[in-house]
Amino acid sequence: MVERLSEADINAHLAKMHDWARQGDEIFKTYTLTSFPAALAFVGAVGHLAEAADHHPDILVKYKKVILTLSTHSAGGLTEKDFALASQIDALPMKQPKT
Repeated sequence: MVERLSEADINAHLAKMHDWARQGDEIFKTYTLTSFPAALAFVGAVGHLAEAADHHPDILVKYKKVILTLSTHSAGGLTEKDFALASQIDALPMKQPKT
């Protein structure tokens, strides 16, 4: 079983993450893509990473915006798996428009 992170560990991870935020036992980030097809392609790439990690985010697509939410439900909160997948997602090559 994967262990929940302490508050100190969660805060340390979040301090290193770009634009990820916390709400309760979840972390989330909104990505803005160039178009709806680009958003769908991004979701597909996230899906491949998630399946390989056997760790699946909640995904909400709103036209060009993709909101990802991560939590380790089996552990009842945030674990290393959440931050590892978030880092892999952030490393995906994608182009975001300047807002």
